[in-house]
Amino acid sequence: MAVYTVHEPPIRPGDSRPDPVRFAFVRDGFHFWAFVAPPLWMLWHRLWLVFFGYLVLGAVLAALFWATGTGSGARMAIMLLIGLLVGLEAPTLRRWTLARRRWREVGIVVADNAQAAERRFFDGWDVPGPAPAQPLRPAMSFKTPPANPVLGLFPDPGRRP
Repeated sequence: MAVYTVHEPPIRPGDSRPDPVRFAFVRDGFHFWAFVAPPLWMLWHRLWLVFFGYLVLGAVLAALFWATGTGSGARMAIMLLIGLLVGLEAPTLRRWTLARRRWREVGIVVADNAQAAERRFFDGWDVPGPAPAQPLRPAMSFKTPPANPVLGLFPDPGRRP
């Protein structure tokens, strides 16, 4: 079972409610394609700032490798570790980008796949609507504390058995 975070897009001008088609479901966990091909994965998910940061990091590392004369084995190991980091942090990078674009996280869903997560979320989704005409009354209200303030099997404080 995978855990998905649900993100609601900002409401477009002229709309009164968020469009359910535009909701984003971000699976938590390791993303294989973000590990294998980080730049392509970033472009596919439109993570422009993350992609730009990745390019800058790659350029800085290439200059550092050239300046220090690092061997190809060490360069490959460092780039593999960076790919592993991107694969592990891929959901966080997507959530950060969505939050920066003013998307709101509205829920967490546990499901086998993305379609099941969507179905489970929208089955229980409460669409915001107008406020009720009369405020709801609580079923019970306690105006005075109960006679015995101690709960359970413990004796009253200060009383001897």
